[in-house]
Amino acid sequence: MLEPTTFADAVLTTGGALNNAPAAAALAVGLAALGAGYAEGGIGAAAVGAMAEDEDLFVNGLILTVLPETLVILALVVVFIV
Repeated sequence: MLEPTTFADAVLTTGGALNNAPAAAALAVGLAALGAGYAEGGIGAAAVGAMAEDEDLFVNGLILTVLPETLVILALVVVFIV
């Protein structure tokens, strides 16, 4: 029997993580949510700071804060389609 030499060989020969579709979907949505949350933290702080100086920037700040959340919604749509 051949021993796997790399991680990719091990996954392909054993069928490990690639055969678990629900786990892959959960990982995809979780990583998308983690990235969106990280992005919203910085954007939200900057938007609130900008709005504190000029109230007319509320709409721009709101749009820029919500924009990363669309990535999570897109990930959910892709999970349900696939």
